[in-house]
Amino acid sequence: MSLQDFVSYRDRLVSTCSKAIVGKEEEITLVAVCYVCGGHILLEDVPGTGKTMLFRAFSKATGGSFKRIQFTPDVMPSDVTGINFYNMKQGEFEFRPGPVFADMVLADEINRATPRTQSALLEAMAEGQVSVDGVTRTLSPTFMVAATQNPIESYGTFPLPEAQMDRFMIRMKLGYMQRTEEIGVALRRDTTDIIAELTAVVTPEETLALRRELDSIEINEAAMGYIMDIIERTRADRRLNVGASPRGTINLCKAARAHAAFEGRAFVTPDDVKFLAPYVLAHRLHYKTAVGKAESDEIFMEILNEIKVPTEA
Repeated sequence: MSLQDFVSYRDRLVSTCSKAIVGKEEEITLVAVCYVCGGHILLEDVPGTGKTMLFRAFSKATGGSFKRIQFTPDVMPSDVTGINFYNMKQGEFEFRPGPVFADMVLADEINRATPRTQSALLEAMAEGQVSVDGVTRTLSPTFMVAATQNPIESYGTFPLPEAQMDRFMIRMKLGYMQRTEEIGVALRRDTTDIIAELTAVVTPEETLALRRELDSIEINEAAMGYIMDIIERTRADRRLNVGASPRGTINLCKAARAHAAFEGRAFVTPDDVKFLAPYVLAHRLHYKTAVGKAESDEIFMEILNEIKVPTEA
């Protein structure tokens, strides 16, 4: 496959999803980067900004199956993974798959589930499989968790543990639309109809083929050195208990390769790294004192801006 295949793949996804979610081309590209890397994504934003709509549209565009789990404190792990039940007609136990057996799983308001239920997703996110009653079952090769949470409401929520936050390749937010875009959305027909009309523009086979080609995108010494400068700086900062993990390093390399390929380049530039670093690394840091998301993002950007970006010279 060629670089043009990557560019065409991104353009088709962005064009299709933009019919439902307006003015968010960069955010759709980030979802595509995560998807083609085989990662998982956490979308933190206030209600009504289009989080669910984005993932539904993306699932339709990729031709995969879509399942939604509305997390509440009474959701059990078996509601996620599935359960063995006794079939009276057959006279034996049968496995009833849970919603995790889909290509894209929307974990809506994931922080409203108890830690026990949240952990039911850990094996699936880490290994692409689930174990129920001692039997391990493999998930779809294009399995992706798209989780959402509301950053302004903490009542009745259970913060995601560090181990689970580290499983998300990218954390991002949508933000509000521009004035003219929001007027257009308010006046258009029902969004449900728009999503129903979307068709698949890429295939799972195409996604897996591009995923195999990512290793051919070069990360030269300067770009790799810049990645490690950022990682090591987070580990040395006195405001942090724990800096970025090795998994963060690996994910940043993968994401930078995918972003470069989507831009039609066979090599990663420091600009790819600097653009992606806040999305890939900021949520993996553990601070010595309690800080909110906005403050933690500001601290990470301070760290990032202190590091000299390599130049061609």
